[in-house]
Amino acid sequence: MVVGIACGQTSSMAVVNNGEVYGWGYNGNGQLGLGNNGNQLTPCRVAALHGVCILQIACGYAHTLALTDEGLLYAWGANTYGQLGTGNKSNQLSPLQIMMEKERVVEIAACHSAHTSAAKTQSGQVYMWGQCRGQSVVLPHLTHFACTDDVFACFATPAVMWRLLSVEQEDFLTVAESLKKEFDSPETADLKFQVDGKYIHVHKAVLKIRCEHFRTMFQSYWNEDMKEVIEIDQFSYPVYRAFLEYLYTDSVDLPPEDAIGLLDLATSYCENRLKKLCQHIIKRGITVENAFSLLSAAVRYDAEDLEDFCFKFCVNHLTEVTQTTAFWQMDGPLLKEFIAKASKCGAFKN
Repeated sequence: MVVGIACGQTSSMAVVNNGEVYGWGYNGNGQLGLGNNGNQLTPCRVAALHGVCILQIACGYAHTLALTDEGLLYAWGANTYGQLGTGNKSNQLSPLQIMMEKERVVEIAACHSAHTSAAKTQSGQVYMWGQCRGQSVVLPHLTHFACTDDVFACFATPAVMWRLLSVEQEDFLTVAESLKKEFDSPETADLKFQVDGKYIHVHKAVLKIRCEHFRTMFQSYWNEDMKEVIEIDQFSYPVYRAFLEYLYTDSVDLPPEDAIGLLDLATSYCENRLKKLCQHIIKRGITVENAFSLLSAAVRYDAEDLEDFCFKFCVNHLTEVTQTTAFWQMDGPLLKEFIAKASKCGAFKN
């Protein structure tokens, strides 16, 4: 299933749900990343990215950027203005990792009409490179901007918005927008959850429609069906609020540390889609400092995909992560299992 599409001036790229990237169209500058400059009439997989899971793809006029689930950035294609950020102006026919010395990248940006590139890091720093008001910036340059949109508004030629912007104001609300608006609304709610001494206002009907756990809970023979206030002591307020809000919005906005608690809740309530969302959040937020904590959580909540991801991250950053407090606080059996598994894959070879 295709989860992302980006178009250059004469080429197209797509990301599918397993993280693979496909390209087709004109390839004179290597913008398809296939290792050659032959045009493609049908989608062709970018083999050079095998084993790498791509989350986001962005296309400039004749170059391409790709962001992995580990926050790594790859670039390929035309490089006349340094838009690949490699430090030179040579075209690249295959994906090349850039910004390796920077922190984790969380967003990339390019536009089909420009030779400019931009990226935003986990701490909110915005970098730009490529064509800048007639000048060539061949390495990622730290800007004072707070978002990548400003890069293209100020420096791209012509000045553009790289993503869709709606300026129309409509009074009409969709069903999804209406549900989101009514979450935690005391005016319309018919039930309150009390967590850590705080109230969260919800609607029984919505919970029953969206969650099997609540559908069962609000049966006439359950005590909870008669209550106006239900106390929750198994989970923290941020976690339980995020869960209830997810039932209204189908989205989650939590830092990785809280997402672990939500993963626990999703496992307890058998919410498989929420479990996947939590794993995605944790993957995007993994760092050297929290890698072993996240690995422990993945094992504890039987999240195999997340466990594999965290394990690979720990192995790839073995020297750094073994110096963290989390590593030495890891449970003995889990630590032994990690060492044995890492040894089998050659992590301790010179």
